[in-house]
Amino acid sequence: MSKSFGAMSVAQLSVLIQSGAADPVDVAEAVFDAIANNADKAVFTTLLEERAIEEARASSERLRQGRSLGLLDGIPIAWKDLFDIEGVTTTAGSRILAGDAPAKRDAAVVALLRNAGMVAIGRTNMSEFAFSGLGINPHYGTPVNPRSSDRPRIPGGSSSGAGVAVAAGLVPVAMGTDTGGSVRIPAAFNGIVGYKATRGRYAMDGVYPLAKSLDSLGPLCRTVKDAVWIDAAMRGLTAPEVAEPSLQGLELLVPENIVFDGAEPGVVAAFEAALERLQKVGMRISRITIPAFDRIIDLLTKYGPLVTAQAYALHQERLSGPEADRMDHRVVMRTRLGARTTAPHYMALLEARSRMIADVDRFVGDRLIAFPTVAHVAPPIAPLEQDDELFFATNNKTLRNTMFGNFLDWCGVSVPCGTGEAGMPIGLLLSATARRDETLLGAALAAEPIIRGDFA
Repeated sequence: MSKSFGAMSVAQLSVLIQSGAADPVDVAEAVFDAIANNADKAVFTTLLEERAIEEARASSERLRQGRSLGLLDGIPIAWKDLFDIEGVTTTAGSRILAGDAPAKRDAAVVALLRNAGMVAIGRTNMSEFAFSGLGINPHYGTPVNPRSSDRPRIPGGSSSGAGVAVAAGLVPVAMGTDTGGSVRIPAAFNGIVGYKATRGRYAMDGVYPLAKSLDSLGPLCRTVKDAVWIDAAMRGLTAPEVAEPSLQGLELLVPENIVFDGAEPGVVAAFEAALERLQKVGMRISRITIPAFDRIIDLLTKYGPLVTAQAYALHQERLSGPEADRMDHRVVMRTRLGARTTAPHYMALLEARSRMIADVDRFVGDRLIAFPTVAHVAPPIAPLEQDDELFFATNNKTLRNTMFGNFLDWCGVSVPCGTGEAGMPIGLLLSATARRDETLLGAALAAEPIIRGDFA
């Protein structure tokens, strides 16, 4: 039974807890047993056993007294090592911060989910300072994608441990951050659901930043329903406000430029099969060009990525001192590129971005956008660790599709849609323009079983 609780969806486990068939303390203890028995010790950086058992006991007592806080009371959750946890140092996947003072209070969203009765299990591993889409970490180890069957493959980043913790059946939900794809990429690579909310939908107090104009949050979980429940609690709501629409007549825009460049045949085949299933239930598929995608690539080539400029501003002092020698050299190399973005170039980037968001919002309107979350399946770890040139090329390609959503301020949900090379999962990314999260989540709820097809 120790693994089965973590392998359930939030909704499935909630039924057991709310009905009295499972006690929150037994659930928490079983989760810790599953983590202890899991061979991959790089998934978590910190376990919060004392806190978790205390929270689970409080939940158990409430339920016995008929005072449940709601659907999430007693549900275990893991937190990416960017979220402040009271009494624990936030290391952001780096050894440099390990000696910093412990957080004085929980991050705002941690507190909100604690108030909903959720049980904090631990902190999950990540790419150092969240600056990679691959999930490789030389300090705390690299979690291995549990879907790997031939050789160890990357988990995706930067929310690497979060994706693996859910996919391996250790916890039903883990919280991630997404600046260029860091929730949706691990979700796609590990065959789970990942929801990136519109930037600013949640309070960011107590979340270690990477690039504040791009940073967003979201859960990695088993189903879209789980994401809907967690989203409501993260906004302090007692119940979700998302309605599931009819798919009949809903229009999906499928971009024909950029997102399929260099895509693996298995990715294209799985994506197209999912589109065909959606079309059969009445969704309208419109294949179009989104000119902004090409313009974004041109902008980033000319001025440098916005994320790199902001990450350099955040870490500039660290990069010019002895601490740089203790960082992942690939993170150092990539972050230092931000020095090339001058103040005029930075302002030009921001102004062009603002215009582009307005233009694309008008173009897309109330329609949804769909394309492969990543154009390839999770590659093997070893070659990427050994070859920096391959690492950077793969990282760029991995982030390419998802970063459009961050630049344009979209919200997005990655849903598994099949498998490709070596039986590795493939994700279909549904997106909507900013602040249309309820519309997106509702459509994803309705479309999820169709998108998944036979994917387990």
